[in-house]
Amino acid sequence: MLAMLSTRPFVRRCAGASALALALLGAGLPAAAAGRPQPDLTRFYQQRPAWAACPGPDMPEDLECAKVTVPLDYARPDAGTLDLALARYRATGPSHGSVVLNFGGPGGAGVPQLAAEGRQFMDLTNGYDVVTFDPRGVGRSSPVSCGEGGVAVPAVPRQDPGAGQPQALLRQLRQVAEECARNSGPVLAHIGTVNASRDLDVIRQALGDKKLDYLGFSYGSRLGAVYAAQFPDRVGRLALDGVDTLTESPAEQGLAGAEGQQQALDDFLDWCTTDVGCPFGQDRRRAGDEVLRLVRSLDRDPVPTDFGASFTGQDLVGALAQGLYSKRTWPPLERALASLVEDGDTRRLLGFATGGIGLPHSRYGADHTVRYGADRAGASPVRHREDGGLVDAADVPADNLPAALLAINCADDPDRPDAARLTEETKTLRAAYDHASPVFGRYRLTQLLLCYGRPKGTDFIRERVKDVHTAKMLLVGTRGDPATPYRWTVETARRLGSSAVVLDNKGEGHTGYSSSMCVHHTVNDFLLYGTLPSGGGSCPADGPEDAA
Repeated sequence: MLAMLSTRPFVRRCAGASALALALLGAGLPAAAAGRPQPDLTRFYQQRPAWAACPGPDMPEDLECAKVTVPLDYARPDAGTLDLALARYRATGPSHGSVVLNFGGPGGAGVPQLAAEGRQFMDLTNGYDVVTFDPRGVGRSSPVSCGEGGVAVPAVPRQDPGAGQPQALLRQLRQVAEECARNSGPVLAHIGTVNASRDLDVIRQALGDKKLDYLGFSYGSRLGAVYAAQFPDRVGRLALDGVDTLTESPAEQGLAGAEGQQQALDDFLDWCTTDVGCPFGQDRRRAGDEVLRLVRSLDRDPVPTDFGASFTGQDLVGALAQGLYSKRTWPPLERALASLVEDGDTRRLLGFATGGIGLPHSRYGADHTVRYGADRAGASPVRHREDGGLVDAADVPADNLPAALLAINCADDPDRPDAARLTEETKTLRAAYDHASPVFGRYRLTQLLLCYGRPKGTDFIRERVKDVHTAKMLLVGTRGDPATPYRWTVETARRLGSSAVVLDNKGEGHTGYSSSMCVHHTVNDFLLYGTLPSGGGSCPADGPEDAA
């Protein structure tokens, strides 16, 4: 049985209603804008969630769900609202509030992730309610879609970037942007990390916490860093694992990602070719050629899936990218590849092809997977709710994660080269990306181009997320991380300033909390007790006995 959470005052009582309203209005101001007249956000900061059992047959019985309401547009709070889905496991011991989790992406829905992977966070319930949410545009919170009828990835140009006919490619890119806008509703114009950070502060106040305690993975580190810049006085204990860059352009990020994924593929093939069941044989050098040959073959002649769509070489690359995030997923990835090579069966690989970057499967493993829209692969995307209310879990578009990933990354990116510059840059980048990875280069370059045709994003992250004056923050960098290179952790810590402390994880895989017992305990000790190793400390790579 879970212990009842001790009641805590929502806000310190003021002498009068006007004083209360003034205090709540001030609570909603980002630090950078506090000197300017601000819209009245009082009603949003006065909420208390109504917790109840989570709907759906796959939800754990002890997981509770609720919602909070936020402005569609913080500059015009009367112009519409959005509901955000929340979930929590209640504290089992003496509680000092909530710790909020973001699992990454961008575009990852927090509620189903916590339902599926909640076991690895149970230690935190010794001192916290463990809370997560579906950010705006994600999951049940006004989900965006690119109209692909449930296909696992949004429409992307089938044409090879940089391979000629740039005008045709740019027309395709603009059509993709228009299709996403038609299917996503008004939230698309107000998506992105800056607004998600403001939502996070509304959630903090609704939970009754004076300061935000937070654990963010991968993209969740970007969200945490933006929150620290916007609300430095409200930062409690922030732990960021798999730290994103705040300064590199999308082109530089794509190159780093291609290099990291190629190294992860090489490591996987080193392991796979020692097994007689490896679909690429036991000759290591030949195995690398076989992977590239398979990708190119599927790009020329895609194979049909059970859902009526085609599985291309780039779909295979996307599945590889997901399957390589952790050594624990190598055996099922090997079996999925064998099913494709030997039987032409794509079903297992489609399970990897989520299109996003987030928290790998934990050491505990999930007894079941809870995914929005999982049974809607052939259905049409849901039309957005005009009132901004939560959609039913079954009505979340199957392409929501990749559609949201694209929308949020574009909203966070101030670079929008025109057609002439983009054409010229693509020619140059094609060679660089192919050199970084013959397998992943084209895939990463295509992702880079997909912001074309969308409005220019904010420059807030690059220009103003730096030199924060907050409580100490713990940043975890993993040396062998294929998605967020270790150097990004060091660079981001330097940019954030003296408040940021780096934990050096010597292991492999994307993020450390799920794969390293040392990282897991260090992060938990920081969140629960505020203890940090001297200078941040380091964690050795886990041995075979730890992985087992």
